Amino acid sequence: MSYPPEPWVLHGRACVSVWLVRAAALPPLPVRPVTVFGRAAVGTAFVDYRPPGMAYHEVLAAVLVRRGWRFGVSITRIWVDSPSSRAGGRELWGIPKDLAEFEWGGDLAASARDGHGPIASVRARAPRFDVPVPAATSTWQAFGDGVARTPLRATGRVAPVRARWRVDPAGPLAWLLPHRPLVSVAVRRMRMTFGPRHR
Repeated sequence: MSYPPEPWVLHGRACVSVWLVRAAALPPLPVRPVTVFGRAAVGTAFVDYRPPGMAYHEVLAAVLVRRGWRFGVSITRIWVDSPSSRAGGRELWGIPKDLAEFEWGGDLAASARDGHGPIASVRARAPRFDVPVPAATSTWQAFGDGVARTPLRATGRVAPVRARWRVDPAGPLAWLLPHRPLVSVAVRRMRMTFGPRHR
């Protein structure tokens, strides 16, 4: 399966939420999660990538982690509807992408399901204002016999929203339950550079 070389430069929009989840409920991670009073910060997102760059949809869950003095995120589960994105994510960066089917209705309404059933959905009202916000972090993923760190940098117009997530209680993200997001944002005009992986 062919895919672009790193770094990938992606454009699109997203709905991102932050949760506090019991650390004991987290899936296995390649590095240590950041915890406070037994809770870990988890980010979930639905993303709609558009040209220029690769065009596909994505839903993911990622945990705030650290390795020594470096902080970043580790993606525990992620689904896309592009075989090229799936192959590239796995082979370039160790990101455990799987395939799913997506529906996206309006600015901030999306759902995803795989061959086993529903994964999650989100719905939020479109914001009336937004502000430009830059962001930078790294992903830490199991890769071969070690751990790969891959930087990402993003810019976009960000606005707070009230997002309603529905997670299938029998699905692969059930470990998020019974928690609810603490804060959610809509991201428009997003431009993200992912990679290259540190070797």
